[in-house]
Amino acid sequence: MLGFGRLTRDLERQMAKKRLPEAGSNTSARRSSTAVASRRKSVVEADPPGREPLKNKAYLPELSRLQVELVKLQEWIRHEDLKVVVVFEGRDAAGKGGVIKTITQSLNPRVCRVVALAAPTEREKTQWYFQRYVAHLPAAGEMVLFDRSWYNRAGVERVMGFCTEEEYQEFLRSCPEFERMLMRSGIILIKYWFSVSDAEQERRFQARLNDPTKRWKLSPMDVQSRSRWLDYSKAKDEMFAHCDIKQAPWHVVQADDKKRARLNVITHLLSLIPYEDLTPEEMELPPRQADTGYVRPPMTDQTFVPEVH
Repeated sequence: MLGFGRLTRDLERQMAKKRLPEAGSNTSARRSSTAVASRRKSVVEADPPGREPLKNKAYLPELSRLQVELVKLQEWIRHEDLKVVVVFEGRDAAGKGGVIKTITQSLNPRVCRVVALAAPTEREKTQWYFQRYVAHLPAAGEMVLFDRSWYNRAGVERVMGFCTEEEYQEFLRSCPEFERMLMRSGIILIKYWFSVSDAEQERRFQARLNDPTKRWKLSPMDVQSRSRWLDYSKAKDEMFAHCDIKQAPWHVVQADDKKRARLNVITHLLSLIPYEDLTPEEMELPPRQADTGYVRPPMTDQTFVPEVH
């Protein structure tokens, strides 16, 4: 961890020396930013100022109610043989994982699956770019949550130089058509972009450094993203200009307050898929089978977990 801490300090010094982008330095970026601003005024990088963090007293009852509604949605998806894909993208430490865990907490993993792919293998790098994602698309009666997705190419791969300029430009051309093709096949595609302020991301990074149970969340790539805030902003603007399409728009989530973000996303998700309440009727448990002289094997023949607590 000493080397990692040294890397973090070096990046902090780099952040202090950051310069604003030069005016007129990138015509494409200016054009993209204008296009995005004209179509989606709500795309900002911070929560509205002056809002107090949501307290558990208000958060927990509303979360409990929404999770019941999620179960109803799950049963409707299964009953109607719907195919739902939800894409979660955004800044590192913006709270995507927490929202996904909150959504899936009360759901059946056979109906609602989470897909979080690792870096592509050497073989996968030779495939059609979207191929490894297609393998995880839902069948009828399923909902798949992508914890990051094919948009890696427009984000980390673009900023860190993991793809060529030709591969990047081809992605911008192909992605909208790929998503339209998914929807023509009957898939309901929903895309969320999580936005977090520079200051809040820094606070969460520091919390991860100081908490051994969260340190695994902070990879060297995440640290690099911290030092390239403006590069990621420009990449996001360019991606929105091409991929924020009418058929599958980006829904931007203000995520500085994690609890509010979770409630807002779940509420919004429920509003996008009309569903009915298919909660099973109450039932009575049958009586236990009558004892016909069954003798349980000696407990000493079994291996028990030690009762340490």
